[in-house]
Amino acid sequence: MFLTIVSPVYRAEQLLSELVSRIEAAVGGITQEFEIILVDDASPDGSWSVIEGLAAQNSRVRGIKLSRNFGQHYAITAGLDAAKGDWVVVMDCDLQDRPEEILALFAKAQEGFDVVLARRANRQDGFFKRISSKLFYRTLAWLTGSHQDETIANFGIYARKVVGEIVGMRESIRYFPTMVRWVGFRQTTVDVVHAANDERESSYNFKRLFDLGLDIMLAYSDKPIRLTVKLGLLVALTGFLFALYTLYRYLHGDIVVAGYASLIISIWMLTGFILATLGMVGLYVGKTFEGVKNRPIYIVEKRVGQAIE
Repeated sequence: MFLTIVSPVYRAEQLLSELVSRIEAAVGGITQEFEIILVDDASPDGSWSVIEGLAAQNSRVRGIKLSRNFGQHYAITAGLDAAKGDWVVVMDCDLQDRPEEILALFAKAQEGFDVVLARRANRQDGFFKRISSKLFYRTLAWLTGSHQDETIANFGIYARKVVGEIVGMRESIRYFPTMVRWVGFRQTTVDVVHAANDERESSYNFKRLFDLGLDIMLAYSDKPIRLTVKLGLLVALTGFLFALYTLYRYLHGDIVVAGYASLIISIWMLTGFILATLGMVGLYVGKTFEGVKNRPIYIVEKRVGQAIE
């Protein structure tokens, strides 16, 4: 049984050596046949130099350097494309996903599950990150009409057949947790300890969270379009009722000169609604345009380490 550990790397220069040593200590209790794939997502620090050093010293470590910052989920895809394992573990590089929990994930998978996701029962994050994450996932769940759990991220163990289906999805917008849910198979969760990391700031600020949420919404849901249709029907119904009311007042002699205010309000309301509708449709068309270009999902600049056959 061969095991692959995939970790996207960004601003982790000081953490990588400990990450690799702890992974080796943990996975050694499962199998001696494993590889560690570290994907440098164009990190601005010295992460790649550390990865090169680790790969030179340790035959189990492989490094992939992307040509620019594509994003965490694209880096995960690069790692999955290169993974050889019968089982693949995906985990963050910041050590908040504790390597020691891989044993619990693997043990649960042996009960017949194809996907075992790590559930962070008590997240060790700052107040702002917890609140923003909860707001992000709840808004995303409402907009996409799908279940989103803020206690579950990328950390988990995945059977080879699951990984094969995910890497076969070459769509230009990537969000790993949603793709895992979409492919199905037997899935479950295991509660894990979430480690604190006060020294490393999250790379997901408000703008990046907003952009990520918008991409996921446009890629995995047509709910915004359906909401726009419902709003349009509501505006049309309101306009129709207002027209009946205006006609009633006119027939009873209550209106001598048509109201300027009502006319301006109607124009502004309808124009704003039309522009919002066109904007929403434009976003979908734009994402479709990006998809049909058929550009590569990511570009690899360098590789280090030899794949274990």
